[in-house]
Amino acid sequence: MRVVPAAVLVTALTTLTGCVPFQLVRSGDAPADAQSASIDLPRNPAQTPPPDEANAGPAPTAEDALTAAALPPPPEDIWQRLRAGYALPHSNHQRVEQSVRYFAGHPAYVQRVAQRAAPYLHYILEAVQSRGMPAEIALLPVVESAYRPFAYSPGRAAGLWQFVPGTARHFGLKQNWWYDGRRDVVASTKAALTYLDRLHGMFGDWLLALAAYNAGEGTVQAAVRRNERRGEPTDFWHLDLPAETRGYVPRLLAVRDLFERPDHYGVALPDVPDKPYLDVVDVGSQIDLALAAKLADMSMQEIYQFNPGYNRWATAPNGPHRLILPLANAEHLRSGLEELPKDKRIQWRRHRVSSGESLISIAKKYRTTVSMLKDVNGMHGSMIRAGQHLIIPIASEPLSHYALSQGQRKAALRSRNRHGQKHIYRVRPGDSFWDIARRFDVSVAKLTKWNGMAPGDILRPGQKLVVWTRGGTVAAASYTGPANRKQSVHYTVRQGDSLYRIAQRFNVSVESLRRWNDLTKGRYLQPGQRLHMEVDVTEQAGI
Repeated sequence: MRVVPAAVLVTALTTLTGCVPFQLVRSGDAPADAQSASIDLPRNPAQTPPPDEANAGPAPTAEDALTAAALPPPPEDIWQRLRAGYALPHSNHQRVEQSVRYFAGHPAYVQRVAQRAAPYLHYILEAVQSRGMPAEIALLPVVESAYRPFAYSPGRAAGLWQFVPGTARHFGLKQNWWYDGRRDVVASTKAALTYLDRLHGMFGDWLLALAAYNAGEGTVQAAVRRNERRGEPTDFWHLDLPAETRGYVPRLLAVRDLFERPDHYGVALPDVPDKPYLDVVDVGSQIDLALAAKLADMSMQEIYQFNPGYNRWATAPNGPHRLILPLANAEHLRSGLEELPKDKRIQWRRHRVSSGESLISIAKKYRTTVSMLKDVNGMHGSMIRAGQHLIIPIASEPLSHYALSQGQRKAALRSRNRHGQKHIYRVRPGDSFWDIARRFDVSVAKLTKWNGMAPGDILRPGQKLVVWTRGGTVAAASYTGPANRKQSVHYTVRQGDSLYRIAQRFNVSVESLRRWNDLTKGRYLQPGQRLHMEVDVTEQAGI
């Protein structure tokens, strides 16, 4: 999987201070894309007191003492446990030494990344070691995302493990309007380790598996075959790989070396006990995140930082139905849910359909999706009629309250003050990032970064972009849309078309279609018939 270095990632979590690591747990089971927002995470409340003398049990025997002496001492903290599990080969290759020198020259950066890793590291290390993998794999998100679960790269890679959309789908990570599994710490960690396990089975070498995770297995296989034909060694250090990949594996080995001897390199690692921190709460159905935060006694920022996979104001209607929370907050949430019926976890509004409305326009009005409207109203098709009533799920708070939802993260990014003159550009039909960047004399990389996007993301007519220039007059700088937003469009009727379906497609009303084309009620459309309409091009996703 090709991944862009962490330095160019667009969105990120803030440095989390005062955190302890976590292990996800379920009751009765074995342990299992924004503006920065600083929060203080609660300390682990699960400190078991020593038993009193009455319940202390029988005194230890000599055999017990011998058994205890033979066992290795438990790790004092997560870093000690991490080092004990190192298994990748050490190397003094110049590429590793170069990376070590770079990181050692930026100790504050290494410390920030280690602090960000603190809440996740225990869970990820447990998952890595449960599969018999080298412990260094738990440090791979340092290289991938700097341990930022909201990280989004120009290559459209997202989350701690930087999955691109196609690879994510292949490994079962859902991506929809409500939820992005690439940012879900639990789901993405499972997918990443499954992928790495498969790559290791393919190459039989962890360094080659890591190289393939970055560049793709086909790229590494081709490099191996070339060396085999030449009779040359086929280990990582002798392969002709892309420049990014040649530096990718050495960076991980360099991070490993720094965390192995932090004092030697002047790096102060945070105090992170080797103990569980977070719990997984199965809420069983969709829930408004503002309501969940109140029940759990948490802020909105905390809810999103522990559950970065949720894009909107609520969990996804079709799952996953879980929230990851600190242990004490998880208990608060469970208690609150016991007293709250499922039909009270989302607020509902009764909407009377007006003439000319469509499911698309209604969904846009209430900031939800057509599929959601169909699901909650038991609809199999898209046909609605004036006077009909629909049940609409709505957020309990203004959308600005959901601080780290996808929309609010992007809004915060676009509103950030930068050097130069700010322009708001409305996308025209046929525009591309390259066209807009050239028009304003800026780079595509900067344009996408200012808007929390990637060059491969889809632009839609009418969409607004923030552009920053160095000042002065810029051609089209004040442009906010076509001079004439209404344009004449001719459409040829196809087999199976109806006035309703055509009106829905072009976001116009059935009555307007009839008026523009002198169509009387009850008159059927014929395939090949040409219809005239006046459409707002800023509302079209491509005609």
